Amino acid sequence: MRLITRRSMLGGSAALVVGAALAACTGGANNTGGGNSASGTKDTLTLGMTADIEGWDPTNQPGYQGWPGEAIWGLVCRPNEFGELEPSLAESWEISDDRKSFTAHLREGVSFSDGATADAEAVKANFELAAANESTRSLFEGITFDIPDAQTITITWPDPQPLINDRVSRVKLTSPTLIDSGNLNDKPVGFGPYLLDESGTTRGSVYSFTKNDDYWEADAYPYAKLVCRVYDSETAALNALKTGQIDGTLVNAQSYDEVTGSGFEVKEMNGQTTRLLLTDHKGEIIPALGDVRVRQAINMVFDKQAMVDSLYAGHGEVSHQIFRPGSTAYIDDLDDPYPFDVEKAKSLMAEAGYADGFEIELPTMDGQNHDVLMPYVTQQLAELNISVKQVPLTGANAIGDLLSGTYPVVLWQLGNIGDSVQDIDIVVRASGYWNLEHQSDDYIDEQWDIICTGTDEEAAAAQQAINQYIIDQAWFAPMVNPTSFYAHTADVVIDNVSDLEGLAPKLRDFQ
Repeated sequence: MRLITRRSMLGGSAALVVGAALAACTGGANNTGGGNSASGTKDTLTLGMTADIEGWDPTNQPGYQGWPGEAIWGLVCRPNEFGELEPSLAESWEISDDRKSFTAHLREGVSFSDGATADAEAVKANFELAAANESTRSLFEGITFDIPDAQTITITWPDPQPLINDRVSRVKLTSPTLIDSGNLNDKPVGFGPYLLDESGTTRGSVYSFTKNDDYWEADAYPYAKLVCRVYDSETAALNALKTGQIDGTLVNAQSYDEVTGSGFEVKEMNGQTTRLLLTDHKGEIIPALGDVRVRQAINMVFDKQAMVDSLYAGHGEVSHQIFRPGSTAYIDDLDDPYPFDVEKAKSLMAEAGYADGFEIELPTMDGQNHDVLMPYVTQQLAELNISVKQVPLTGANAIGDLLSGTYPVVLWQLGNIGDSVQDIDIVVRASGYWNLEHQSDDYIDEQWDIICTGTDEEAAAAQQAINQYIIDQAWFAPMVNPTSFYAHTADVVIDNVSDLEGLAPKLRDFQ
């Protein structure tokens, strides 16, 4: 199970984020995904979705499998897989040295599908909507605007914004006329690469779109028609792929041999790190966890390569750190700081005075591979006399219970976001919702201040310093970066996955 968008859950779009971290894709009944028209434009791309959208309100759209939204709405700027900004409505932009202000220079001649002009006043209206929306209010509270002309807008926050790229790129732009009407959920109005085909759309089942030839980057979207079909399970989507109803879908490792054996292409993604979160750094709930030697010992009892080979059937990579390779915080060529060594781990436990071990509760939840991972994790922790009591979490309150601080140790396939500042904010800082016990740390606070106010070089160095610190302090026990898969027909080309969260191809990735 994957949460609908990992980065925004519990603050901003918080409830959606954890939804995405926990929570397929192309073709059609007469599938012509690879066919070309006389003009060179491909015919139809059908995306199979295993989760439906909740309507057409642009402030309430999933980041995971969010292709309908990507089709309809443009952005001021869009993020690439590492959170770096790329042009959309803004052709160019500047960020102030104090990271409080973002100035966008907008392209001319862009109109929404209702005829309204996509100019600076339209951008302002959408950011005001985000500032008033309950799920995103905290991200835009207190923003002000300067609009010297129709193509220029400066958005200013009261405080430095180390996540300013995220703030700017998360607001989907719709018509000010539609905003004023209050009927945001009824019918989408945008200036994106596609327009909704109402005649081919049945909510909850299928969403059809035709290409918007006026879109500034229309050539980057080669399909004349887009169809998004909703399936109630991954199995149903996979069957649709195998029977030619769609061009592709997300599949799990258990289906890998089946889909490759059937002649489908597979695009691999590594947007997660399986880890133990050891969040009681001060030992306030479990005194033993307040000793760094205990946390280091826990790291040393897991044979990570054996986990890749046996528990993930070879579909993954050993991980020594929680950040995504290629992100700013990631430390290249890092030797394993805690090699697999049970005897050394036992020695550390004895030095710390915990040779007899202790008990922990580990929450479990459907969709996190706990049925495969938990027996091995339990077995290896028992080598240190750490006994595990599993606590199943179910129902509507499961995520809230997980993040409540009741469980200072959690085993999770948590995402590694391409913009590592976001990971630091969500997972490492005391205020982060994945820092379950929210225990403050002076060193982390000092480095975060540098990220907020330092030069780009200083901020990058601070990110790496935080990574090295949490490795030395063993705040986590990273194990594996598991591989996830997008299976598709040979007619569809996916050279790159530009998703910041590494969960699924973005609409622009389908060629």
